[in-house]
Amino acid sequence: MSPAAPADPASAPPKPASYRKIASLALPALVVLAAEPIYLLIDTAVVGHLGAVPLAGLALGGVIMGLAPLIGAVLAYGTTARASRRFGAGDRAGAVAEGVQGTWLALAAGLLMIAAIGAFAGPLARLMGDDPAVEAAAAEWLRVAILGAPFLLVAGAGQGWMRAVQDTRRPMWFVSVSFLLSAILAPVLVYPVGLGLVGSAWANAVAQAISGTLFLLALRRERVSLRVDWPLMSKQLVANGDLIIRGVAFQVSSFSAAAVAARVGTAALGAHQIGMQLWFFAALALDAVAIAAQALIGADLGAGRPETAKASAKRITVVGVGYGVLFLVVVLALVPVLPGLFTSDAAVHDQLGSIWPWLVLLLPVAGVVFALDGVLIGAGDLRFMRNMTVISIASGLPFTWLTLVFGWGLAGIWGGIAVFMLVRLGLILWRLRSGDWAVTGAERA
Repeated sequence: MSPAAPADPASAPPKPASYRKIASLALPALVVLAAEPIYLLIDTAVVGHLGAVPLAGLALGGVIMGLAPLIGAVLAYGTTARASRRFGAGDRAGAVAEGVQGTWLALAAGLLMIAAIGAFAGPLARLMGDDPAVEAAAAEWLRVAILGAPFLLVAGAGQGWMRAVQDTRRPMWFVSVSFLLSAILAPVLVYPVGLGLVGSAWANAVAQAISGTLFLLALRRERVSLRVDWPLMSKQLVANGDLIIRGVAFQVSSFSAAAVAARVGTAALGAHQIGMQLWFFAALALDAVAIAAQALIGADLGAGRPETAKASAKRITVVGVGYGVLFLVVVLALVPVLPGLFTSDAAVHDQLGSIWPWLVLLLPVAGVVFALDGVLIGAGDLRFMRNMTVISIASGLPFTWLTLVFGWGLAGIWGGIAVFMLVRLGLILWRLRSGDWAVTGAERA
């Protein structure tokens, strides 16, 4: 019997993404994702020492302003979902072209937001708040902070196409430099210059302007057409539609939580602001694994490798679990010192006691959920993502609203967040197991 011919290496099935490859994309993305929430934590600490009213004003203004990073995330995720498939199919220029159209959408959306907030900052603050002093502070902060919105959205689109071509290093430097400058600027404008709460808004807008400009310069260096491509833009709008609905659902949840906290009391709203900024920081830092997943899964499916994508998804899940547990340990160790870093108000300290157990225990759940979000976004499974989010939020909102009826305080609000996350975990694990998300091709049918 003749010896068997050696296997042809070229015919071997592609291997799933290694843990080293996941880390090489996730770690620079971690810096990008952590930069803004770290700045917001610093900003919260700076404003927190002005007193409970400015801190509560920042909380209300920040929730309303949260629409901007939400749209930025939609542009980033929608661009990555489409562009990563083109990159996986060997069409880098096509991937960057998706970024061009995303940037035009970002500029248009940002200018509309400036006009809307300029006209409605006061009414929106009154709708959300329950204290005239807090409402006035929120509106004043908003009218300045919104000036950075176009640049924030441009940065979102820029991160989207760069992630798709598996370049997470340049975004790391762009975002880090701008927010480092802003973190230095915020306390200077608030205290020595004497601008108070508005000083924090100017520091925020400056950081976003620098970051957005750097992403525009990077796009120009790609030497692709910068013209508006209406057919391609219309496809992006369709893809982004599901993400927008998903984002609106998140905003309804955030608005509801802040509005209920405002009615519990000014100290409760201040504590909720601190808790939410810590949660957003953890969420965005944990999202670094999701960024790696978007790029890797999209490229695998664009290249027609569904089994490789499924194997990579399993590894990404393992990384998400470990990352979430690591965050649990770190936050648990810091709980005794965190309140004093953000405020000296004793009433706010007392209210924070209702938040810590929920925040800490949800971190491992978040590690898995956010990692698998990246898998499904990379796969372009956006309709399921939309439906999952709406169902999950609808499950948690009653706990938030009933807080006002039964007097549950911040524990009721954060219990609602826990229900939302657990329902989301169950649905996303079911979807991953089904395998229906792994559709191949340069564009998802």
